Amino acid sequence: MSIPNDPVILLSYINTQLRDHYSSLDELCRSLDCDGTEIIRKLSAIGYEYSREQNRFL
Repeated sequence: MSIPNDPVILLSYINTQLRDHYSSLDELCRSLDCDGTEIIRKLSAIGYEYSREQNRFL
């Protein structure tokens, strides 16, 4: 599955997926066959970091 490339749309997509379907970023990445490091890099470029405790990017 292809995930959005635009960082703002990616943020919304990933947080929605984490909230509705996955208990962790690792689980999401395994299921969608995507690179978690790349997601973290793209979202940190717009000021967001992954919170394991809240299971979302803040």
